[in-house]
Amino acid sequence: MTKLILDLDTGIDDTLALLYALASPEAQVIGITGTFGNVTMEQGVANDLALLALFGRPDIPVFAGIDHPSWASSFAVMPESGRFHGRNGTGNVEIPERSATTGCSRGVQTRTAVDFIVDSVHADETDELVIVPTGASTSIAAALAAAPDIADRARIVMMGGALTQPGNVTPFAEANIMQDPEASAELFASGTRITMIGLDVTTQVKLTREQAETYRETGTATGAFLSEMLAYYIDVTEEAHPTGVPGCNLHDPLAVAAALDPSLIDTFSCDIMVETEGAGRGRTIGDPARVTCPSGRTQVALAVDAERFVERFMERTLAFVRRCP
Repeated sequence: MTKLILDLDTGIDDTLALLYALASPEAQVIGITGTFGNVTMEQGVANDLALLALFGRPDIPVFAGIDHPSWASSFAVMPESGRFHGRNGTGNVEIPERSATTGCSRGVQTRTAVDFIVDSVHADETDELVIVPTGASTSIAAALAAAPDIADRARIVMMGGALTQPGNVTPFAEANIMQDPEASAELFASGTRITMIGLDVTTQVKLTREQAETYRETGTATGAFLSEMLAYYIDVTEEAHPTGVPGCNLHDPLAVAAALDPSLIDTFSCDIMVETEGAGRGRTIGDPARVTCPSGRTQVALAVDAERFVERFMERTLAFVRRCP
């Protein structure tokens, strides 16, 4: 059993990542920590609580993370993020309220996300815990700064960055890294074990319009919500990339899947640095200072078994949605 902490900025693909984690029998989600990016941290946490109720898992605790980049005193959603995820993070589709749930919704926890991450790594004696960040690196970097001893113990499988592909918000930068390049730079410099699931592989995994409609065919309110949300995501994606492969990318779900089954990806060992200045701000690239003395603790995914992943994603999530209201 793999224990997961999902560090989410809950937009559309974060919703799908949470769904996949809950639908995977080998996963135990021990907590969700909220960050900013696709939406504000507050909106993301509200989405997490509503989705956990909808999915029948209100027992999973949700912790508020840091709500702004380390280089700023506030945060505003980037226009492109708002375009792709809508004003509420779920494509302007309201998350259905579930009238009856099992377990007990505890709301947002009083303990901070940083404290929860540190305490969870300290408590993990079997190396079963994986932290999966799918938004800004701010809270994860803060946890490593607060407790440097966890760097040798933590395992991180993150969605972010690009090594062989151009960025998706600038020619160099991927969106999650660009939210807080300074925090991402600290994360990669920390020496903790990181697998970077970047645009190199997430742009290879697509969900089609026909697959999105199969959720509606379950006849559940959850399925209808997912289909409508995905229709929005696919429309925006195809409008933004009219010459690309139809459908939408499964960015964040692939990070969860790789955390649970590393055989889905092929990786290249490369110590990464993040540029924090100039036109290349936010770029993830090999660190020239560590070329002659590589740590071997950062792996970059460069290939993915896309067909096997998408087939597993659909099989698991459809079975889960059929059990939802």
